[in-house]
Amino acid sequence: MSEERFAFAAGDARDPIIVAIYETQAEHRALGLHSHPRGQLSGLRRGLLTIGTETDTWVVPAEHAVWLPPHQPHHGYTHGAVEGWSCYIAETACATLPERPCIIKVSGLLREAVIRASGWQGWELDEAQWRLAMVLLDELRASPIDPFTLPMPRDPRLLRIARALLDDPGDRRGMDAWAAWAGVSERTLSRRFVAETGHSYTAWRQRARLMRALEMLAEGAPVTTVAIDLGYDSVSAFIAVFKRTLGVTPTAYFG
Repeated sequence: MSEERFAFAAGDARDPIIVAIYETQAEHRALGLHSHPRGQLSGLRRGLLTIGTETDTWVVPAEHAVWLPPHQPHHGYTHGAVEGWSCYIAETACATLPERPCIIKVSGLLREAVIRASGWQGWELDEAQWRLAMVLLDELRASPIDPFTLPMPRDPRLLRIARALLDDPGDRRGMDAWAAWAGVSERTLSRRFVAETGHSYTAWRQRARLMRALEMLAEGAPVTTVAIDLGYDSVSAFIAVFKRTLGVTPTAYFG
């Protein structure tokens, strides 16, 4: 079921300042590469969302949202049942918003403002609605950026490795084997991974595994299955890495 309403800038029906959408869906949904002329803020009250661009990938859990500036190509997919919202912001209102895609920690005020706006009807805002729209934009500007992202390398050889690891994060091959597979020296692989992603190869692979773990857990996979499929030496080792990175155990994260 989807509920969609439009909130328009006062006095200018041709260019609505925000378009707010709230929807629930019971199963997986995928969207291929596309872009919007507006800025897009998308988040969830329940479930998990993956969004990717040519250079980054984000797994967006509940209480977070991803911001995409106008005209930013991206793809995305949900994992199982979700309850989510999106706000599309007119390009003219995006000048003071983040210039690059990012994931943010969403305040309750920001989330509820978007959900409230999704129920607005008509072509113009009344005074109270206009004030709420301005609060929404202020809250977005003030939202802290979450650093848990997965930057993609640019070097074609490293990119080939990165994509293979995203396809199968549980692959146990070491860096030497991956370097040989991609036709690059192990030293170059190590050095360029840091230079192009900001993370060592080992740290990057760990992030890729954790992002896939979040997806699998959101789809209902048991913790034991996730740990084994993603190549961890033991369930306890997986739980320890998960808690060290995300602050809670897998069970508590989705509790």
